[in-house]
Amino acid sequence: MGKTHEGIEGRLRSFIEAQPVFFTATAPLSADGTVNLSPKGLKGSFAVLDEHTVAYLDFAGSHAETVAHLRENGRITLMWCAFQGPPNIVRVHGRGEPVFRDDPRFGELLAHFPDIDPTLHGLRAIIVVTAELIRDSCGYAVPLMAYEAERDLHGKRFAREDDASLSAYFTKKEHIATSLDGLPGLPLPLPPSTV
Repeated sequence: MGKTHEGIEGRLRSFIEAQPVFFTATAPLSADGTVNLSPKGLKGSFAVLDEHTVAYLDFAGSHAETVAHLRENGRITLMWCAFQGPPNIVRVHGRGEPVFRDDPRFGELLAHFPDIDPTLHGLRAIIVVTAELIRDSCGYAVPLMAYEAERDLHGKRFAREDDASLSAYFTKKEHIATSLDGLPGLPLPLPPSTV
């Protein structure tokens, strides 16, 4: 059934990289704070950096809960499910950090995502996760579902934004600069990209 892995390599890495969707879970330290669970997609927006480090592109959206929680305490769990092929669930429990657009590491990290044009999606940050515990389990109860295609709506919506209009959009939205629980979220105005 379940197995603990020393690193993200071989069959485990191939499985993770092949999945079209994964989920992130974070929570604030407050006992009555809001737990956040988010689906992540867009082909090419996830990368395995080494056997203990992964990263994904954090694009424009309705909230910035993951960013706020990571800024407060760094705890994050990523999960992938096999909706096709042999059943499997993989979880990476670790510490995450949002690397914002004005960070000197931003350009080097962005180079790990050559198959996606981040300008189409309102790139806010790159989330870097260092794995502390890597586990898989059977996934016997996960249904079989067919992957059809990527949606193009996110790119169509945010491709028309430049840095100034994207920053204005984020400033007007609730729960971007601060989380649902009042934690600091995305730094606004949006820092200019270093690349």
